[in-house]
This record gives sequence, C-alpha cells and structure tokens, in this order.
Amino acid sequence: MDADQIPVVDITPLRDGSDPLSVARALHAASTGLGFIYIKGHGIPEDVIANCRMSAYEFFHADPALKETVRVSSKHRGWLGQGGAKMQDEAKADLKESFIWGYQDEDGQTPEDHPLRGPNQWPDFLPDLQTSAMTYFEHAHGVAHYLMQGFAIGLGLEPDFFLRTASRPLSRASFVFYPPQPAEMGQNQFGVGPHTDFGVLTVLCQDSVGGLQVQDSNGDWVEAPPIEGTLIVNVADLLARWTNGAYKSTPHRVVNASGRERLSLVLAFDPDPDTMIDARQIYREDAGQAEPPITCGDYLVWRFAKAFAYRKAE
Repeated sequence: MDADQIPVVDITPLRDGSDPLSVARALHAASTGLGFIYIKGHGIPEDVIANCRMSAYEFFHADPALKETVRVSSKHRGWLGQGGAKMQDEAKADLKESFIWGYQDEDGQTPEDHPLRGPNQWPDFLPDLQTSAMTYFEHAHGVAHYLMQGFAIGLGLEPDFFLRTASRPLSRASFVFYPPQPAEMGQNQFGVGPHTDFGVLTVLCQDSVGGLQVQDSNGDWVEAPPIEGTLIVNVADLLARWTNGAYKSTPHRVVNASGRERLSLVLAFDPDPDTMIDARQIYREDAGQAEPPITCGDYLVWRFAKAFAYRKAE
C-alpha cells in the first residue's frame, strides 16, 4: 500500500470539535485522489466490533436450512447466499455471502416507503444477533455522519449539507463472509468482483485477513491491507455524482487467497430516499454537469436491479 494513495486520517479533532477544518482538508484531499481513506479515532468501541463479529460468524456457520429462514426479502433484508451477487454482467458470481439489515426506529420498526426498505429479518435461532448488529449499525452510522460533515466542510459548505435529509436513511449494513478461495478457481473468480459502490459512502471494518484491492489511477490493483484500529472508508457513486466527479468512486475487489475465512462489517450510508442528488446544489448552475439530477432512492433501485440475481428474477 502506498500511504500517499490511501492516507490515514485521524478524525478525533472532527469528532470532538477541536479542529474540524484540518480533518476536513485531509478528507477532501483523499476524496479527490483515490477516494479511499483509513480512519483512525473513529470511536467505535472494540467490544462492539468483537460482539458483532462473533454474531456474524455464528450466523454464517449455522446450518443452511436455518439461514434459509431469513433468505433475502424483496426489500433487500436478510441472508444473501453465495452466488447471489454479480458486480458485472460478464463476471462470475461472487463467492461471498451476506447478511443485510438497515435502519429501524426506537420501536424496532422500519418504514416501508421504498422498494429497498422494509422489516429487518432477525434470525430466531440467534436471538442476540439483533442487539449486536443494531449496536454496531448505530456506531458506524455515527461515524458516517461525522465524515459527511467533514466532506461538507472540505467543500466549503455548511457542515450539515449532506445530512439535511437523513432522518430516515436508506443506509444498510451487512456482515460479509468470504470463504477461502482456492487458487484453482482461477484469476477471474473473486470474493467480490471489481466494482464501485452504489450509494454515498461505505464504511468498512476489515478483519486481519486482508484481500481488499483497489485500482489505482494507472489501472493497477494495489492492496489495502488491514491497519489495526482503523476503518477504511470510500467514496461511492452517489457522492461522486453529487460532487460532479470531484470526489472519486474507485473500483475495488476482494481476493481471499489467505486460506482462511474472511469477515467484513460494512455500512453503506445513504440519506432519505427522496434526497435529490444534484451537483447544482454545490456548484454554480453554469459550472457544467455530467449527470442529471436523480433521487437517492431511484438511483439505488436501478443499481440493485443490475447486481442482484434475486431482483432480476422478480
């Protein structure tokens, strides 16, 4: 890994308010570069991460018949088995499997006002999973909020610019499990194939196994190995679109050649579904715009339909 390409940024001065501008400048520089950033000082307690990992492994090691009881719903909640995702039409299906959940209110209810939002599916056979998953979700979502404030400041905007319509977010979280990938599967098989992320921002908690690779500006694949005590975040397609391409959404992939199981905790931050993604909100009307305005919700429906087999079958 080249530290100039994927810098490490301590966001403590942003979180505690002591020096948000310096953090914002560092986030801005990284986002206009490769668009990947290691985050120190994120504030998620280690026991929250550990409990979440334990619950995730218990789920993925369970009998397939039990996991079938929470098979992914039409609202994209629940278990997505191996082969259920393909990032490019011509690619092989990903080796990964996932468990997906999202925002719910204090009563445990989720509004059903969008095709990608509905009740979370909590497995009866693991009664503690909901608590550990939602605790992690709230912490990681808080990190995403701080980062979005930092991006706004870095662009010379009010700190709440990206969060003005984020009270009922489309954000999703997932446990992502990568089995060991035998070499005989060939170089065209991936845990997750080359892709850019769909939404606004991705917050990733890696384990110690490694396997994440990022495509640099020369088209080469560089390793983004785990760094203890950090998260890795990346600009996703909607934030790139919102900033008229100033912030970069960069292709990445996972190759788990370690011979061990790999587990990631992923938060995909997105605001309310009716949030308009329009670069003219940031730049002058005559600044030129590559993409027309679109709502967050409409964009994600379009992207999900292309990537997930269960949605294509509907």
